[in-house]
Amino acid sequence: MSYVDELAAAIRRGVPSQLLPDGDSTALFRVYAVLAMAKGDRVVLEDVHDAWAAWMSEQNPKHQSLKPLGELPAEIQRADQPYLDAIRAVARDRDLGR
Repeated sequence: MSYVDELAAAIRRGVPSQLLPDGDSTALFRVYAVLAMAKGDRVVLEDVHDAWAAWMSEQNPKHQSLKPLGELPAEIQRADQPYLDAIRAVARDRDLGR
């Protein structure tokens, strides 16, 4: 397992299982791992959404939430929070992105 995949797996473990996307989300969590390495605990909700949007563009290019974060309703914006929390927690635990 590569260091990126190991970090991605740690982030995945930090997200409640009922919130994980259906299907293969390996690429999504790899992008989250890159966010953790690049920004550490300075990752913001918009970063998480942008990473998700890049991944979703391959999965379902017509998804209704493929818009900039600020254009989405607050309840949809909040859906990214558990991912942000997991990325920040792993980044802090591993002293990343400093």
